[in-house]
Amino acid sequence: MTLDAGANLLHAVRELAPALSARSGEIEQARQLPLDVIATLKDIGVYRMLVPRSHGGLELNLVTGLDVLSELARADASTAWTMMIASESPQLFALLLREEFDAVYAAGPNATVGGAFNAQGKAVQVDGGYRVTGHWNFATGCRQSEWLFGNCVVLGPDGKPRAGPAEGLPETRAMLLPASEVRIIEHWDVLGLRGTGSHDIAIDAFVPQQRTFDIFTGQPSVPGANFVVPVLHYAMHIGAVAVGIAQGAVDDLLTLARAGKRRLYARTSLVDSPVFRNRLGRAETGARAAHDALRRMGEVFWDACQQSPMKAFALAPQVSSTLTWAVETAAEVVTACYHAGGATSVRDGASLQRRFRDIHTLTQHAAVAEGWFTQEGSALLGFPVLFEA
Repeated sequence: MTLDAGANLLHAVRELAPALSARSGEIEQARQLPLDVIATLKDIGVYRMLVPRSHGGLELNLVTGLDVLSELARADASTAWTMMIASESPQLFALLLREEFDAVYAAGPNATVGGAFNAQGKAVQVDGGYRVTGHWNFATGCRQSEWLFGNCVVLGPDGKPRAGPAEGLPETRAMLLPASEVRIIEHWDVLGLRGTGSHDIAIDAFVPQQRTFDIFTGQPSVPGANFVVPVLHYAMHIGAVAVGIAQGAVDDLLTLARAGKRRLYARTSLVDSPVFRNRLGRAETGARAAHDALRRMGEVFWDACQQSPMKAFALAPQVSSTLTWAVETAAEVVTACYHAGGATSVRDGASLQRRFRDIHTLTQHAAVAEGWFTQEGSALLGFPVLFEA
C-alpha cells in the first residue's frame, strides 16, 4: 500500500459522507444501495481497496481498511456493511485456485461476491464437482454482486455428513456461482441495516470443483498479509462498522444540542444541561475507547499477518474478544445517545432511531457473541481454544 492511496481514499469517503447521510432514509426504504452510490463507491476505490495492486487494486492494509469502513458507517451503516462485504471479495476469491482468482479479476478490480457463511446447504460430490441444493439467509448485497456463494455441508455416498477436520463437526465447503445462476428470495424484513438488502438465496445446481473453497480452513492462493487468516480480517471489519455507528450517534447528539433542543419539563436546553453534558461526555468516551481498542488490535494483528500465519492465528482469541467488547461498547454508546436524544429519537426517519436499530441488528451477528470472551479466558488459563461461541 502507498500512503497516498489510503489517505486519498479516506479523504474521498469523508467528502462523500454528508451526501450518504442525507440519503440514509432513501437507502433504508429501498433496501439496497442506489446504483449511483455504487458507481461512486467504485470510482473512489472502496470496492477494490483490498484487491492486490497486481490486479488493479489499492492493496490497503487492514488498519486503513478499518478506518474507511468506520467513516462510511459514521455516515450510513447500511452502506458501510454492504461495502464491508464487497471489499472482502478478494479475500474470498483468494480461497480459489490462483488461476480462478486471476480469471475473476481479468475484467477489472471491482469484482464482487456475496453470500452466506452458515452451512445451510447440502453438497454431494460427483464427477468434476458437486451437486448443490440449499437455501441461505443473510446474503448481503446479493442484488449488486456478480458472484454469489453458499456454504454447504458435504454429504457422503450414504447421504450422511462427511467428517470435517475439527472433531465432531462435518466437512463444509462453499459453492461459488455467477449471480445469474442463483435465485434471490426477497426476505429482508428486519429491525436494522435494512439498506444492505441481505435477502435469502437458493441454489439447485452443479458447481465445478474449481469454484469451491473452504471458508474457514482454506489456504489462500494469493500472497500478502491481507490473505493471512482472512476470517479474522472479516471479524475486525464488523467492529469497524459498529464503531462508526457509535461515532455517528455522538455526532447526532451534538447536532441536536447545538440546534437548541430543549426537552419537555426541562429548565434548560440540552446544551446548558449538566446532566446532558455528562451523558454526552460518557458517550464520546465510550465511542473513542471502542475505536481505539479495535484499531490497536488491528495494528497488532496486521503486524502478525506480515510475519507469519501462525503468529496471526495465535491472536484469534484476542481479536475475537476485542471485537466483541468494541461492539458491545458501541451498542451501549448508541443506546445512551438514543435515550439522551429524547422523543425526537423515536420518529421514523430520525437518524438516532436508525442508528439504534442498526447497531442492535449488528450485535446479533455470531462473530460478536458473548462466548468469545470465554475463549480468551480459556487461552489465558492454558485451556484449549475451541473457536466457538
